[in-house]
Amino acid sequence: MGIRFVLLVNKQGQTRLAQYYEHLSLDERRALEGEIVRKCLARTDQQCSFVEHRNYKVVYRRYASLFFLVGVDNDENELAILEFIHLLVETMDRHFGNVCELDIMFHLEKVHFMLEEMVMNGCIVETSKQNILAPIQLMEKTS
Repeated sequence: MGIRFVLLVNKQGQTRLAQYYEHLSLDERRALEGEIVRKCLARTDQQCSFVEHRNYKVVYRRYASLFFLVGVDNDENELAILEFIHLLVETMDRHFGNVCELDIMFHLEKVHFMLEEMVMNGCIVETSKQNILAPIQLMEKTS
């Protein structure tokens, strides 16, 4: 397993999406999110997008007012995870138009669905935007 968690956080540090691929209790998740979010938001634009925290390597990227944080194993390729984050954003852009925090808040189930199409049990299984969005588009046609 490579990916341990995916977090979407706004500039104020509020978690907008959290998906975990390993078991952590609710208290452990809250503590971990708080520590990681504080650490990543405190960094400047000139610093690299990789942070080591506990037994994770956190790869993050900022798009407008949202931070996309992905916790991975220490032996995972950071550049591949940056590409994964970019693919996730491009997929959301394709579906929502120019994706923003409100799109994620009001369509959280769709964003989770996209993420579930892309990642299974911590492994990236789909990278085609068309294949990721096809089931969502089918659901929208039936409703």
